[in-house]
Amino acid sequence: MTSLEKTQLICKTLSSRKAKGIVYLAVEDKTSICDYFVICGGSSKTQVKSLAEFLEEKLEKEHGLTPRRAEGVREGRWAVLDYADVIVHIFGDEERDFYNLERLWEDGQNLVHYSD
Repeated sequence: MTSLEKTQLICKTLSSRKAKGIVYLAVEDKTSICDYFVICGGSSKTQVKSLAEFLEEKLEKEHGLTPRRAEGVREGRWAVLDYADVIVHIFGDEERDFYNLERLWEDGQNLVHYSD
């Protein structure tokens, strides 16, 4: 599975659970830590936690993909799942507005708004 295919699978999985504002950024030319960031939101701490847990379970069960690291899931404000070449950020509304990762990493050509 290519990095882009994995990114699109992650976006589709998050979309199936009503994640808000799903975008992905190609960052392979900007950093060596990964090829893509997936960024989305949940409307509550419960939804952020639920999205992260669902994504982790579904990718492991159906595709054998497990994150190298997962942070913030229990707190439900900002969850990060590191799938090596794709890093997933699931934000609560306030945290997404505050950190605005899209603005930090976007260069005008590398941001894709996901819709299925």
